[in-house]
Parts: sequence; C-alpha cells; structure tokens
Amino acid sequence: MSSSTGPASGLPVRMPRPRQPGRHRRPEPVAAPEGAPALVLAVPGVPSPSTRGLAEEVVSIARSELPGLDARIGYLDGEDGDAAEFPALRAVLAHTAAERVARYEQALAAGVEAKEPEGPVAVVVPLLAGPESALIHRVRQAVADSGAAAELTDVLGPHPLLAEALHVRLSEAGLARADRARLFTVATAADGIVLATVGGEEAVQAAGITGMLLAARLAVPVMAAALDIEGSVAATADQLRGAGSAQLALAPYLIGPEADAGLLDMAAKEAGCAVAEPLGAYPAIGKLALSKYAAALGITPQPTGAPVR
Repeated sequence: MSSSTGPASGLPVRMPRPRQPGRHRRPEPVAAPEGAPALVLAVPGVPSPSTRGLAEEVVSIARSELPGLDARIGYLDGEDGDAAEFPALRAVLAHTAAERVARYEQALAAGVEAKEPEGPVAVVVPLLAGPESALIHRVRQAVADSGAAAELTDVLGPHPLLAEALHVRLSEAGLARADRARLFTVATAADGIVLATVGGEEAVQAAGITGMLLAARLAVPVMAAALDIEGSVAATADQLRGAGSAQLALAPYLIGPEADAGLLDMAAKEAGCAVAEPLGAYPAIGKLALSKYAAALGITPQPTGAPVR
C-alpha cells in the first residue's frame, strides 16, 4: 500500500533508466509537436468495414512511428453528420478546423494566454500508391469545400518501400521468392510481372519507376499496365511473353480501395496469369503516409523496429 508521499517501505521503486552514453546510445523518440496539424488520411473508393479496417491499420502504424500524432480518416464517398459511420473528407476537415478554433476560444475564456491559430489545421495524405488524376482532383475539391486551411501532399509512390511491399505480396501468393539472399526456389515463381495500376498512362509511367525497383529485387522483367485502359494488361502480358517470359503474375500496384476488385480478376483472366493481393495495410503504407505528413511539417520521425525484408 502506498502513501501520499510515495510507495510503502519495502516496495521497489521504478526509476527512469539512464541514457546509454556514447555514439551507440538509442536516439530519443520524436513525438508530434504540440499543436501540430492533424494527419487526415483521404480514403478513396466505396466505404465498407474492410476499407475502414485497412485505413485504421494505416493510421495505427503512423501513430506508432510518431507518438502523439493526431491522425484521422476521411472518405471521398463518405457521409456527412456527426454520427456518420464513414465521415466524408470535407466534414472531417471542417470538424478539425472547428475544434482548433474552439480550443483557442476556450483558452481565452479561461484567461489563459494563447497564440491565435495559424498555419494548416491538417495535412491531407491521399491513400493512393500512384497518381490517379480523377481521384486526386476529388480530394482537392473536398479540401476546398471544407473551408479548412489544409495542405494536400503527393501520393505515396513511387518509392522503394512500395517495391518491397509488392515483393512481399507476390511471395505470399507463392509467385516469387521471399528472399533472394537465401536462394531457395518457389516452383510457381513468375518469370515476368505485370504491374497493374489505375489512372491511365500517367499512372503507368509512375508505376514503371517502382517496377524497375521490383525487377531489381526479383531479377525478372516487370512492366506496368493500366487496369482502367481496356486491353492494357493483356497487351502488356503479350509483350512479356514475346520477350521470353512463360509464367506471368499480376502484381496490383494498388492499396485496395481505389479500384474495384472485379477489375483485377477480369484483367488477370484476360491476361492468363495469376494475381497477388493488393498492397493493403502493409507497414510501409503507414510509414509512407507519415513521411508525407512529416515532410510537409519539416519534422523527422524516428523509425521504430527493424526494416521488413
């Protein structure tokens, strides 16, 4: 039993661990600055429980990398109203802005010296691997409609971490070796990869950059194609076969909500190749979302844990 002055005699007292001296000491964890804007994840596609679960996992990863982060989720096709199950992006931004004004006014009413809010109330990060212009336009419009001072970042790719995530999804489907360094083989490993994206030719060109990184990891040819251009995936598969690839795989360069699952299945059937799962809530997605947020604010979060191979 403890007293008002501390633990009772005989009980151990937990003391803070001293910092390890020298250059090998662990860095102090970086926390979100006080009063920092919220990170608002802009989620495309039809809202659903699975989409919400994916988005929540992404923001959970971001919070684990930057303690104290105020991370929220807004849906492009969401609902208005305080009790909305899938709140619209514009509503989330408007509510975030109203909360900041309310905190300032409450501080003034309480006689607390407070600085008038300035700068963005939120940093909006689109949950998109590549530049899907129509969706990005809708995100930009939602930000404008909210009336909130919010900053919009670029999409998450291209990036080496997305090549890593694609590699992992292919290996999970038995379509690639999990680790080249261990040199074990997979009987069903593909010798050519079609990287499927959405957003037309602009998205195909952007995906090609990540595709080159994936090709270097797998030591097989990788070509990008657009799911939303009729015949693009099948034509790309024919090019790979013409170059000597016999066993192809379709790797979705998609997080998931931005494209109908039926498009993937149809494209894989037309191209005659196996298909891996979309990127989903792979840890790199949360880390990239946070990196976009951090870059907008000029802060550098301290990475936690070892990199995923």
